[in-house]
Amino acid sequence: MTQTPPTRALPWLEPGQAFPPVESAWGANDPAPGLLAAGGVLDVPTLVAAYSRGVFPWYSAGQPILWWSTDPRMVLETRAFRLHRSLRKTIQRYLREGRLEIRFDDEFERVIRACAHTPREGQTGTWILPAMVEAYVRLHDAGIAHSVETWIDGELAGGLYCINLGNMVYGESMFNRRSNASKIALAALVAFCRNQDLPLIDCQQDTAHLASLGGSLMPRDAFCAHVRTALLHPAPNWKFSPVYWQELLFDDGRLA
Repeated sequence: MTQTPPTRALPWLEPGQAFPPVESAWGANDPAPGLLAAGGVLDVPTLVAAYSRGVFPWYSAGQPILWWSTDPRMVLETRAFRLHRSLRKTIQRYLREGRLEIRFDDEFERVIRACAHTPREGQTGTWILPAMVEAYVRLHDAGIAHSVETWIDGELAGGLYCINLGNMVYGESMFNRRSNASKIALAALVAFCRNQDLPLIDCQQDTAHLASLGGSLMPRDAFCAHVRTALLHPAPNWKFSPVYWQELLFDDGRLA
């Protein structure tokens, strides 16, 4: 008779307690690979400490705060981003017609609340619980969390929110109110990152959609080493200029 191997105990964090080493996260033979710890709090110092170590919170209603460090890690190298032809033409058309505007941080709370009603790929419920919304609004107030907003015809049509520490960007969640609006926001984030020499966007979860856009898997030790280096750089000024589109959209700097 085959016996199931025992699961290692999951560390419980008290408020302010340091995270265990990411190498101690549950592995492939455990029920939840990448799960590192439970407990703690969602205050700004704890969240900054987490992201600085390659750790992120992700949990559902009725669960304690759960902290993860997956191996491998899904990332998007900004130079490897694939802008599909149909989306390129859509963005170019909107820009020609003067109907598209990208804004950063104008409506952060609206964006995160809209994302809370958009399940992640392959999931039915939301992981952006009210406590998470409040925590990331505090991160936004601290200048660490940012929204990338797609405005079409003067209305907020979609967007995403992310974390920025040094020259590292951590993508969190997206939402759509009009077709392709979240993809336009991601393309705008990539254009901004390229202009500001931000080489990598953390995507956390391995999904087919992200892979189709150029996402790839990176070993956790390599990812954490990249984060440590990224933290040595200053954070950029989060403002979007339409000129950032040129390299991504146009071969000759002109509208097609």
